[in-house]
Amino acid sequence: MIKKYLHILTFLCCTFTAIPSLHAETPEERGLKTINRETAEAHIGFLACDELLGREAGTREGRLAGQYLIAQLRSLGIRPLYGTYTDAFEASKPKGPKARGTWQIHPDSIAALKQSGAVHQNLSLNNILGLIEGKNPDEYVIIGAHYDHLGYDPFLAGDQIYNGADDNASGVSAVLQVARAFLATGKQPKRSVIFAFWDGEEKGLLGSASFVLRFPKIKQVKGYINFDMIGRNKDEQHPEHVTYFYTESHPEFGEWLKTDIRKYDLKLTPDYRPWDKPFGGSDNGSFALQNIPIIWYHTEGHPDYHQPGDHAERINWDKVVDITKSSFLNLWRMANE
Repeated sequence: MIKKYLHILTFLCCTFTAIPSLHAETPEERGLKTINRETAEAHIGFLACDELLGREAGTREGRLAGQYLIAQLRSLGIRPLYGTYTDAFEASKPKGPKARGTWQIHPDSIAALKQSGAVHQNLSLNNILGLIEGKNPDEYVIIGAHYDHLGYDPFLAGDQIYNGADDNASGVSAVLQVARAFLATGKQPKRSVIFAFWDGEEKGLLGSASFVLRFPKIKQVKGYINFDMIGRNKDEQHPEHVTYFYTESHPEFGEWLKTDIRKYDLKLTPDYRPWDKPFGGSDNGSFALQNIPIIWYHTEGHPDYHQPGDHAERINWDKVVDITKSSFLNLWRMANE
């Protein structure tokens, strides 16, 4: 099955490497033309296939998922943020009958735990980070999604793999498509754009928290867009529903989406949720704590949330594509206005 999806992706990369300029297309229109269902199916199908055993953070399969993302960024010609696409970090947690506490990612906390001699668990994790440098290289906007999921449970009866097609292969596919759309515009953005794939989200937002802690220019980040589950329907009677959280002090974020739905005929019915600091249970919380303006797309829970039934064939592909298009337009404005 892995070979099947790699074959599809090779075809797609070759097909969309160069987008010819036709008529008087705007940069945004050129970017939008590259976002499609076929690419979403290829990315989600690969990341949620049984061979990746649920992509649990710290496992061999989780690392394979990360290598897949690196291959995609490299094939697009997007450079790494640092010297390498892999941004490695460590997480530790006490283990034992009296142990308390969550995973720690601060170097001082990890050092103290090791020096204490207490029994503890340790994980080696990797964020995957790409960059398009802007005309003003010292201002940043970021778009991100976590790529880990829950792994598998050999003691489950029946299906034992938590494939995580919606949670969060759907969000990862959107970040990859937005990256390609930015390149297809043919125009350098004013601000630098970071394309981020977070590890360890399911264990406590570890990847995004580690990035915020260690990125030396975090005060120069002007906005963050987050995806976490954008491919299913909470209510099958309302397949176009999406919850759209955004920082309340930036009402233009809400106006952007309203305008683009009308202009580009996007089949979305958003529930607009302005919030002073959009925390929630996803990686946007790490950025909200730094007072960075947030946009967060989320299609809410469904019966297969954190269950083995979160399979690719249950994805609402039209919704994934239109959310990806709208978020590309969000990010284009965020990077240029």
